[in-house]
Amino acid sequence: MFSNQCSIISIKKSIMKNNIVGLFFLMFCTISSAQTEIPKDTVPNDLQEIVIEGKTQTFSNKNGNIKINIANSVFENIPNVVDILSKLPKIVVSPDKESLSVVGKGEPLLYMDTQKVTMNDLNSLDVGDIKSIEIINNPSAKYEAEGRAVVLITRKSGRREGFKTSFLETASFKKSFNNYLGFNASLQRKKLEIKTNFNYNQLHPWESNGNEFSIPDQNIESKFLVVDDYKRPQHIAGAGILYKINEDDYLSFNVSNQYRKDLNDIAAKTFYAENGDANNVNTKNFTDANRNFFNSFANYNKKLGNKAQWFTGLQFSDFRQNSESNIYNNYNDSAFHLTQTGNQHFRINVISARTDFEKIFKNEIKLETGLLWISAHTKTDYTQFNYENTVGETANYLQKESNAAAYIQLSGKYKKFDFLSGIRIENTDIKGENVLLNNTEKNNKYTNIFPKLQIDYAVDSTKIISFNYAKSIIRPNYSATGQTLLYANPYFTYAGNPNLSPSITDEISGAFQFGDKSVKLSYYKTVNPEYFTFAYDEAQQLTFKLVNLEKESGYNLEFGLPFKSGFWSCENILFFSLAKVEDPTAVRLKSNPFLYYYSNQTFAFPKQLSASVGGYGITKNNVGAIQRNAYFVMNMAVSKTFNNNISCTLSWNDIFKNANFYEDYNITGIDSKVKYYTDTSEFSIAIKYTFGKVRDFNVSEKTVNENTSRIK
Repeated sequence: MFSNQCSIISIKKSIMKNNIVGLFFLMFCTISSAQTEIPKDTVPNDLQEIVIEGKTQTFSNKNGNIKINIANSVFENIPNVVDILSKLPKIVVSPDKESLSVVGKGEPLLYMDTQKVTMNDLNSLDVGDIKSIEIINNPSAKYEAEGRAVVLITRKSGRREGFKTSFLETASFKKSFNNYLGFNASLQRKKLEIKTNFNYNQLHPWESNGNEFSIPDQNIESKFLVVDDYKRPQHIAGAGILYKINEDDYLSFNVSNQYRKDLNDIAAKTFYAENGDANNVNTKNFTDANRNFFNSFANYNKKLGNKAQWFTGLQFSDFRQNSESNIYNNYNDSAFHLTQTGNQHFRINVISARTDFEKIFKNEIKLETGLLWISAHTKTDYTQFNYENTVGETANYLQKESNAAAYIQLSGKYKKFDFLSGIRIENTDIKGENVLLNNTEKNNKYTNIFPKLQIDYAVDSTKIISFNYAKSIIRPNYSATGQTLLYANPYFTYAGNPNLSPSITDEISGAFQFGDKSVKLSYYKTVNPEYFTFAYDEAQQLTFKLVNLEKESGYNLEFGLPFKSGFWSCENILFFSLAKVEDPTAVRLKSNPFLYYYSNQTFAFPKQLSASVGGYGITKNNVGAIQRNAYFVMNMAVSKTFNNNISCTLSWNDIFKNANFYEDYNITGIDSKVKYYTDTSEFSIAIKYTFGKVRDFNVSEKTVNENTSRIK
């Protein structure tokens, strides 16, 4: 529980520490990228990515969207998808590998082909089945309005039918030993395809965070350090059946399940002083928790004539999390006494239905339209007893949310112009009820319209000018409805917030592409952005939780500078940002621009030997009320394939152990300095054995539930 909260904070508040080695490393590659290689002189058709002819280029860039060809690259031999994502530009993966964010965009939508997936689904995907990964910064109206970016994973197709099995073993050395064991199998016979997977991971994560805060009006000063050293056995299983009715029509059914245990041993040391009266407290928190996530969907696709097709599907998801905790405190080196016990049961059920229709007309104008309906039920049961003041607390909260959405969009080409114009309408109805008090605490109904517009002008075969506008929404995760307090020490807790409102963002951008180089300028404004902040109550308790601040705005300037020469290719991203967060409760500080930089070198040697060296970082920055440090992370990997069916990969992540995050807050009259220490420095050895071959059907499954990412 506590570790999950820390991981969410660290991913949403990425803050970085400058490193001279990283800057020289980036400067060298950027200077090299000045040698421009021009692709063939062809007028772009539907503005596909401009790539260099010859050998497949690992990275390509179009209108700020970055595409990475995984097949036949060094990334193909990295043992799992999440580790690949952690090495890609602008993507930051949380230390527990449970979530990710895109720099400047926040948490993205995850798609596999045209199917919406979660991090759980990625853990069970065979890397050998991946063709490419694309980071889409300007998603169309066809994608749901939830989120400002999409990470699209495209799988391979067109191999012959048969049987294929792969085994994967990864030994990971961090502060403790972690082991990943995976099995994937595919069987295809004529019109029938069956896939299955199983993963067993024996994980031993570690993380730590600390806080120094003061409340001048209350004459309070405090500091504490928490260390969480826990064990996490994890089971992942999945299966899928696809039946191809004819060349264009198919039926499919898929199920997946992830179960894990969290055996937490949390220790905290706290100093607390109020009006000159000081206490030193040692806290031990023993938590036994488990979580289970089940996901299933059924799809049907039908081709209507030569240039039209119809899709429909159903999806059901179930998430359950249970925890029991016993907390002991030792005041001023006396003795440990049982302070608090707690039990929580949290459950989410989501069922949804979707239908889509698309038609291509004679003038190559494409019409796409669709409907979506989602119903979600969340329930929290929580009991807590405090032995220090002999006070018990019970919470039973139920929330029902329904969403109905419709979209329509047109895309096509006129002379040198490519265009895409669409609109999406979403209606949301939320009711929250305190079951014990029979009291309705939340009753929200709202309808939002989300327009999307993209216009691309091809100046010539190598130069493209683009314009984009989009409105998007970020709804609170379903787990935010939980009212559980996560105990850090007698004076500090983490809490959920069932009263969060959605965040609405308007964004406008322009881009210029010259060959494979690009520059993009954008401006965004967000109303009700979510940020962690503090609240102090009369019970001398400081609570850290997500709240809606008034607004956030900012400018982003991004450069894509790839370079390729023979067996060496280099991808460079420079991302300048000036952001400002404003709220009446926050002390207004001057915002300053900051730089995100990314550089990755890949080397393709003879005899199926490949290597990569890369790094990314963010300079010191502040966004008004919140100031963050800088950091630089450097990764390396070497991979060798033997006889086309055995591969071995050596990886070293966060070589300099720099991925520690610091934040200074001055909100609601509280000065706070927060520190997050991670366990991302890792050396791993992965061995993968594959035998057999199988041909994938050239079809694309689609998502039904477009809010799956909110289940956490």
